[in-house]
Amino acid sequence: MGVIRVLIVDDHELVRIGTSRLLDDQDDIQIVGEAGSGEEALHKIESLNPDVILMDVEMPGMGGIEATRRCLQLRPRVKVIAVTVHDREPFPSQILKTGAAGYLTKRANAGEIATAIRAVTAGQRYISDEIARKLALTHFNHDEEDLFGTLSKREMQIVMMTLNGLSPTEVAEALHLSPKTISSYRHRIFEKLGARNDVGLLKLAVQHGVLTLEAPAL
Repeated sequence: MGVIRVLIVDDHELVRIGTSRLLDDQDDIQIVGEAGSGEEALHKIESLNPDVILMDVEMPGMGGIEATRRCLQLRPRVKVIAVTVHDREPFPSQILKTGAAGYLTKRANAGEIATAIRAVTAGQRYISDEIARKLALTHFNHDEEDLFGTLSKREMQIVMMTLNGLSPTEVAEALHLSPKTISSYRHRIFEKLGARNDVGLLKLAVQHGVLTLEAPAL
């Protein structure tokens, strides 16, 4: 298989450093670079030519879901593994629909991260057992916890960018859509979720585990 070239994308420098060190002793895995945002990842993907991208889902700016979509547009053969603190819906389904080849939580140890990297490079999908069980249970549990699962991929992207602090105008610019189109999306999102405004959206996101207000683990 040869040496697997990996790009680490996370907005926390200590997380990037820690992940890189965890994989230091893997002879068949080489960390070729790091990026602190989805935008930076898009700039680096061409020059670094990674085989695999470890992509944080929650980042300021365009976020990991949109960054995954654009990275795959630029390099369809690159494999993206989503890495996040979230192990519950709608995150796994949304990121996998975008084209990610794997899904890990930030609780994963060095062995599991290396296994995931090798698996997706070999053309397989890798989802941790913990997440796979929750995805399977989703088919049987259609209760209120699946509220955000009613959103489309684009709607979820807009939700995440809004929760990351982007204004509707900034979301429109990042997604190369008109402000009018974003306004229409926002109307549908609020209607589906039963939210009246961004404050209501924030409350629902916290309630359903889409957003955590705890300080990030370093």
